[in-house]
Amino acid sequence: MSDVENPRVLSGMRPTGQLHLGNYHGALRNWVTLQDRYEGYFFIADWHALTTGYEDTSALQSNIRNMLIDWLAAGLDPARSTIFVQSHVPEHAELHLLLSMVTPLGWLERVPTFKDQQLQLKDRDLATYGFLGYPLLQSADILLYRPRYVPVGEDQVAHVEITREVARRFNHLYGGGPAFDAKVKTALKLMNGADRARLQALRKEHQESGRAGAVDEAQALLDAQPPRVDAAARATLADFLHGNALRILPEPQVLLTQTPKVPGLDGRKMSKSYGNTIGLREDPDTVARKLRTMQTDPARVRREDPGEPTKCPVWDLHQIYSDEPTRAWAAAGCRSAGIGCLDCKQPVVDAVVAQVTAMRERARPFEEDPGRLDAIVREGSRKAREVAGATLADVRRSMNLTAEPAP
Repeated sequence: MSDVENPRVLSGMRPTGQLHLGNYHGALRNWVTLQDRYEGYFFIADWHALTTGYEDTSALQSNIRNMLIDWLAAGLDPARSTIFVQSHVPEHAELHLLLSMVTPLGWLERVPTFKDQQLQLKDRDLATYGFLGYPLLQSADILLYRPRYVPVGEDQVAHVEITREVARRFNHLYGGGPAFDAKVKTALKLMNGADRARLQALRKEHQESGRAGAVDEAQALLDAQPPRVDAAARATLADFLHGNALRILPEPQVLLTQTPKVPGLDGRKMSKSYGNTIGLREDPDTVARKLRTMQTDPARVRREDPGEPTKCPVWDLHQIYSDEPTRAWAAAGCRSAGIGCLDCKQPVVDAVVAQVTAMRERARPFEEDPGRLDAIVREGSRKAREVAGATLADVRRSMNLTAEPAP
């Protein structure tokens, strides 16, 4: 299947132990959906965990396994997606090193989360290159697989943008010369004679007269090419048309994902640092007890006091777990004091307990047979290394780090 029919997406998570509902609704649920529409590459970013947690790595392997089990329990399927561990693919480290040679220091210092995390994690020594360079490692993680899209929330768009800038700079420095000319020549041969002549004439017209319409006509001609002119050849010819260098590292696009607000038990954002989470595989009775004692609208001191649903964190869970009739019932009952807070919580309790119970069932085979996890990681890492190796071969060749002749 071609990249046009099945474009690649890539994303990853730091292993911090078992996941909670905030992780699931914030990212994981979306990944599960994406794997039916895209060629998915999803990795556990264990090297990234070291950027802020390098002093104590005793729980790292346990955290990796727990995260992998949570992914599988949530619905990520190794038969449909490539699932792997970052450190099992050493090509990540090599591309990070090579990109560090050409990336301006100021680009890393201006990443918004650089100073934000320094303020939030004042108890840790973050005066390390690893912490400063983590956005570039993240760029290497992405560019190594040359994905079309990176699914992120709005707060992570800046990380994808620096990746695009790094790719643009690399392509500018190393994408020209004989290697690019050879790729253009090979791609042109895939077109029939009339289309090839027309494309070259339109390119010449654009360069000599500057007629913008010539580019549009040429791009339409490329878009209409038969399957033998594959996605890579079309990309090369588009660069040739626009006068760009070879896109050794294509710029990924943001696939903006809408994430619902998932409140913690105390009404703040669900986070392990707040101790207000519900785990994806937590004991159902514990989950039910937590939800029944969850904070509600402070105006409802007594059962007969009316409340306002939008001021109650349980209402945010209704937005995720309840259908429209249930939400209407809960809102009306809250505002009229026709129902109590425990009554309002019960549909959410039932839905979350059902979800957690199902995840525990799906997780059990992997908990009981660790060898299945090892096999999934081994196969996923093998597939990832094949793709990563092809990218690095192009990178090394473009930087003259190999004696291998250009194709």
